[in-house]
Amino acid sequence: MIFYTTSLLLAVGAIWLFNRLIRLRNQVRNGWSDVDVQLQRRHDLVPMLVETVQGYASHERQLLESIARERSAAMNANSPAQRIAPELALGQHLGRLVALGEAWPELKASSNFSQLATRLVEIEDTLQHARRFYNGSVREYNTALETFPTLLIAGVLAFKPAEFFAADADARALVEVELNQVA
Repeated sequence: MIFYTTSLLLAVGAIWLFNRLIRLRNQVRNGWSDVDVQLQRRHDLVPMLVETVQGYASHERQLLESIARERSAAMNANSPAQRIAPELALGQHLGRLVALGEAWPELKASSNFSQLATRLVEIEDTLQHARRFYNGSVREYNTALETFPTLLIAGVLAFKPAEFFAADADARALVEVELNQVA
């Protein structure tokens, strides 16, 4: 009788731990989905911003090409892990692009640029919140994978840790903007 009771308790515990891991993994997936939506909104805005700036600051071709390259790399990535680096670089380049508006009075005065820059700031704020939720979900999921007794179930069922959406050392550097205004 004790053997059956112990076996039943272990089975119920294993089922509970398995279900907890599934809930946490789904929360991570949901968090990434929220990040992905905001990243797509940013990707949709990029061509309009680039086109607007091209007319005013044609000498910033290298920056505009970098933005296009990073956007393409991010959109073609197949997994969250592959998207992180190009997304961080794209965010940095977009910051430089918006900063150009401060140096070019006629660009800053453009209502189209102002609207696009405002939308970009709103998207970046929402993206920051989505990243925070995603990273919190990843932390909770990865912690569950590494703690006893859940690690026993996770190891047997081949649950893999999720990757944080974190800035690398280059992305943490301050954005430098070089402006060569032509009078």
